[in-house]
This record gives sequence, C-alpha cells and structure tokens, in this order.
Amino acid sequence: MPVACLSVSLMAQDRDQTKTAASNSALQATAVLGFEGISNNATGDLSIQGDALVFQPKEGKAARIPVGSIQNAFLSQTDKQTGGTPMAVTRAAIPFGGGRVIGAFAHKKYDFLTFEYLDSNGGFHGAICQLNQGQGQVFGKELEAKGVHFSVAREATPTKSGPEAKNEDK
Repeated sequence: MPVACLSVSLMAQDRDQTKTAASNSALQATAVLGFEGISNNATGDLSIQGDALVFQPKEGKAARIPVGSIQNAFLSQTDKQTGGTPMAVTRAAIPFGGGRVIGAFAHKKYDFLTFEYLDSNGGFHGAICQLNQGQGQVFGKELEAKGVHFSVAREATPTKSGPEAKNEDK
C-alpha cells in the first residue's frame, strides 16, 4: 500500500512538471480570490487576449482586466500536500514513522500570481491565481512583454532568534 501511494504521487509530480505553456494559450488556473464576478477557488482558463487579462471559469461569465490597468504582478511558489483525507489516514496507519516518508513525496508545487490593478472607477483591487509549477514564469514573461511590472519572490533564508540561536552559538 505505501509503495503504491508513493509511486502514484511521484508519477503525478513528473507528469505535471513536464507540462509547459505555449505563448498566447490559456493556462489551467484556480482563481483563489479577487476577480470580480468570479467565486473564490473557481477553476478555469487564464489567458491574455489582446490587451486584457482574461479568466474564463468553467461555468459562467469571464472576468477581464485591462493589461494597462495592472499596476504590479507578483509570482511566488509554494507546495501543498496532496491526497486529502485518504492520504492522511494512510500516513497515520504506517508504523515506525513510515508515514513521514510518504509525506515527503506527497506534495505538489504551485505558482501563485498576484495582480494589483485599478478598476474603471479608479478603485484599487488585487487578484490571486494558482497555476501549476513553471506556468507562472511563462505567464509572467507574457505580462512583461505587455509592459506590466513583474516581480518574482526570492526564497527567504530563515533567521534564527530566541533560545535556539543562543544555544547554537555555544
């Protein structure tokens, strides 16, 4: 059972990492929040069509943000544990800490794009999209080509403070 779970999660990660986005194509995305008229965590296609950033959910009306109104775009990366409740139960059932081994491989990396933009009335808004790993940089390059200021998060180095830092200096 543990070997099967491990191999399935590894195959899923390899398949997702090999997907790349072609220029001017729609990317599968999740609108985490901030798109007007789109419910939070809606899935759909994110694309640049002409001079607008468009999120088209699987059901319903598309959200359009004019590229010229985007003040800043920011890319960050994170990972999430996959498998949900069945994976958590399986990890807990494996004796002698074996669940930690599965947990180390049961993660999937995602890119998060955050947009700051002005609406037609001059109101300041933000929107967050979740993309598969690697797609955020491709989309960011397309936005930069359209004149949008684009930033990428650097990995933070943890700083030590408190009793742990004092004990390590000894």
